Amino acid sequence: MIVDERIVTFIHSLETENSELLETIEKEALDTSVPIIRKEMQSFLKVLLRVKKPMRILEVGTAVGFSALLMAENVPEDCEITTIEKYEKRIPLARENFRRAGREKQITLLEGDAQEILEGMAGEFDFIFMDAAKAQYIYYMPEVLRLLVPGGLLVSDNVLQDGDIIESRFAVERRNRTIHSRMREYLYALKHEPQLETSIIPLGDGVALSVKSGEADSKASVHME
Repeated sequence: MIVDERIVTFIHSLETENSELLETIEKEALDTSVPIIRKEMQSFLKVLLRVKKPMRILEVGTAVGFSALLMAENVPEDCEITTIEKYEKRIPLARENFRRAGREKQITLLEGDAQEILEGMAGEFDFIFMDAAKAQYIYYMPEVLRLLVPGGLLVSDNVLQDGDIIESRFAVERRNRTIHSRMREYLYALKHEPQLETSIIPLGDGVALSVKSGEADSKASVHME
């Protein structure tokens, strides 16, 4: 945990419920150990969406569709949402949840490897939510930056790894070292990319909030390991 547990408990005690369907999907996800965005992140995302009022959203990492549906409930009715998922077992669950919500026309689910899909995408998005495999964020970044409009928001979830991000890589479990090093690299790239202004916030499991400037395009100086 990256903030005091008592503070988190207090914040959770103030939360109001989502729609009945979202509450049901959240319970179903937690009962089957499917990761979804934390309560405090849900509230933060809602506020960002109400302020930004995006018309085209890209989500990288659908899972069972909870966050896509939460976003759909907090944007203008004609906002289009595109979401990407690779894990085959979760895709039909997400599609069924979109059907349950009557959002099949608003939300487009693309199946397959996010890197390949992003590379083949055209068009522009004014809000991008990154919540996929954490070790891949650094590789997605150039394409995400290309697809994000000037003035658009990039929200990257789970960037502080329950506080492990501040530890030496040798203090992290061996199986987590690749994620640890790549996430550090991603955060450095976000903070040093000329097209982005980024704030890293110790909320939930850490969120990076980036806004793209209107300056001329430049290539992200990202070192790939």
